[in-house]
Amino acid sequence: VEVTGTTITGNESWTPSSSVFVSGRSITIPDMYVCDHEVTQAEYEKYCKYDSDSPSSRYGDGDNYPAYYVNWYDAIVYCNLRSIDEGLPPAYKIGEETDPRKWSGIVGDSENGYCGPSSSNSTWNSLTYDKEAKGYRLPTEAEWEYIAREAGTSTTTYSGSNTIDDVAWYSSNSSSKNHEVKGKKANSLGIYDMSGNVWEWCYDWYGTVNSSTADTGASSGSSRVRRGGSWDISASNCAVSYRSHNNPDYRFNIYGFRVVRSSSK
Repeated sequence: VEVTGTTITGNESWTPSSSVFVSGRSITIPDMYVCDHEVTQAEYEKYCKYDSDSPSSRYGDGDNYPAYYVNWYDAIVYCNLRSIDEGLPPAYKIGEETDPRKWSGIVGDSENGYCGPSSSNSTWNSLTYDKEAKGYRLPTEAEWEYIAREAGTSTTTYSGSNTIDDVAWYSSNSSSKNHEVKGKKANSLGIYDMSGNVWEWCYDWYGTVNSSTADTGASSGSSRVRRGGSWDISASNCAVSYRSHNNPDYRFNIYGFRVVRSSSK
């Protein structure tokens, strides 16, 4: 879905209130293409592999289920490998290297796919993000919230509705498992599962946001942002305003991701 960006001036009033779009924080949201669904198991497994745990029938297994047991490093690997495969300039690099197959600490091979480290890795934590690259990437937290809020036009508690059962798989309706993507109503942009199903990794380090916080979030930290809630969490944690985070090496059966890329000409 092509989403038109904007400049957030820091003077806006947000309903529900936001801890990301705060007073005085000016943010440029670029024009971008946004995947209308969470990256599926079929899409993920084209390039990547799971580490010690992989999807199962207990938590939802199949081509159209969201990929899970995916940590932040794994999502970065997927973004760059897919970009390379599709002839797009990768968004992420360690030093000057954009091919994750050449990064120290990469796990896997060309036959079985690749994934990132299973423990915190200072080299990977120092990777940089080229904002001009046209390749696939994780949304920043501000971009994610802008999309969840339907390009800033919505005042609904969840992405697409004030009634959570319309748009989200969460603890009260999920039968304790993931569900195939696009099984609930989309938001007005035509984007599904921004609330519920699996948590979605964002690019940013987690930290308190203030007027001087960069568009891409805190400059450092120990955990990365995840947003949107999941199938095993309460309704309040699936709200468009709710923030959460975890270590970038952490994998769990409720952690997945969504990709975006620049649509600027």
